[in-house]
Amino acid sequence: FFSNFALTDCGGRQLLVNTFTMEKDEGKQVEISDISKKRKFIKDGVFYAELDEFLTRELGEDGYSGVEVRGPVGRTEIIIKATRTQHVIGEKGRRIRELTSLIQKRFDMPDGTVSLFAEKVKNRGLCAVAQAESLCFKLMEGIAVRRACYGVLRFVMENEAKGCEIIVSGKLRAQRAKSMKFKDGYMITSGDASNHYIDSAVRHIKLKQGVLGIKVKIMLPYDPKGRNGCSVVQPDVVTVMEPKEEKELDIPPKTGYAVDFTGGATATEAVGPAGPTGEPMPTTALGPAMDVGPAPGPLGGEM
Repeated sequence: FFSNFALTDCGGRQLLVNTFTMEKDEGKQVEISDISKKRKFIKDGVFYAELDEFLTRELGEDGYSGVEVRGPVGRTEIIIKATRTQHVIGEKGRRIRELTSLIQKRFDMPDGTVSLFAEKVKNRGLCAVAQAESLCFKLMEGIAVRRACYGVLRFVMENEAKGCEIIVSGKLRAQRAKSMKFKDGYMITSGDASNHYIDSAVRHIKLKQGVLGIKVKIMLPYDPKGRNGCSVVQPDVVTVMEPKEEKELDIPPKTGYAVDFTGGATATEAVGPAGPTGEPMPTTALGPAMDVGPAPGPLGGEM
């Protein structure tokens, strides 16, 4: 079944969009809109941003670490990553059903097209979002900034991270705002490798004296399987391989190239008779060297 309806863009122009309804085996109807790719990407980005903000406020205390949206046409699967999945699911799945109903009503989705799943974070020490949320709650409890940051920094490095950086900015102690930076380990900040190895998160907390900004950056280790780190090899990493064992040649070495011009004589016999000064004269293969006398001068005389 095909139908047409009009959309109004930012400039007030009417856009005609073709839609068709596809009937599934279950008897449910799924409506697919034929919109431009630009509008599709913007719509998906706004949906993800609003969903992430909503889950951050609802599940911040339960170790919320991110969300992943996927699914086939006409169905949306939302995977919530958290450190305490049991709190996300709730007693007998009550809380996750409430979240599903809220998301479904907020984005005006048909019944049965949204599914929520909870996934446990394998290593929360390598998750920047989890550590930023943990630091927020520590500061809201009144723990000193240095003590809280060094505690998070030590926990991250103990979980085999390559490096960590924490920046806290705002009115920390006095009325004058300042920024404090805590670093440990190795951290890259440029190049394509930073897109794969750096996990960062930014959070804001409202305290009595004002708003504090928290930024956490963690450099992940290398893991070929991609479970506890990044599976992409850095371009500047050089691996030195062990040399192979040298095998002896089965073919005997070639002989017969050297020629003995001395006829088998010893070294003293090959030197020859003594010269006029008492030193032995060198010999050649044809006999003792000949004494040709002094060299003639430029005008024919002796030098």
